[in-house]
Amino acid sequence: MANGEDLLWDAVDKGMAFAPRLRRTAVTAGCAGLFVLVLWAYTDAVWAAWTIAAYVLVEIAYRVWDRQRLVEVDLVVSEADGLVRLRLRRAGGRTTEHDPQHVARVLIIRDNVVDSAKLRLCLKGKAALFGRSGRLPAVAAWRKACPRARVQDRNAWWGMPGVPD
Repeated sequence: MANGEDLLWDAVDKGMAFAPRLRRTAVTAGCAGLFVLVLWAYTDAVWAAWTIAAYVLVEIAYRVWDRQRLVEVDLVVSEADGLVRLRLRRAGGRTTEHDPQHVARVLIIRDNVVDSAKLRLCLKGKAALFGRSGRLPAVAAWRKACPRARVQDRNAWWGMPGVPD
């Protein structure tokens, strides 16, 4: 079924891009903090302080979620027992291997505007895994690699404004 390594999913952006997000958060929090200090003298600016705190918490939550997103899915032959395994690599660098028979569902969502797609992968008994935007994979390769999985592809439910879907 697998010859060496077969690439099933490959994200376009595999890095964490931590510095731009940290810079954006710091600049926004700094500007908002200055705004709060100016307003504090004239009005009750507690709502602005809560807004800043909420923004920073949302950025932190997004970063934690983004670290878990899939950037690469390979079909590899395990060196220990010679069985075919599904290797999942996440944006944070963590790599896990799973039996392809334990894949319950694969959903590939094609973008309506750009030639790219997003991946949703469900393993039996585990939460769904989301992939970063990547090149459009072959659905037939997923069906061959994961014979028990329900493999589907569909267009995104949104499109470019002014262009009919």
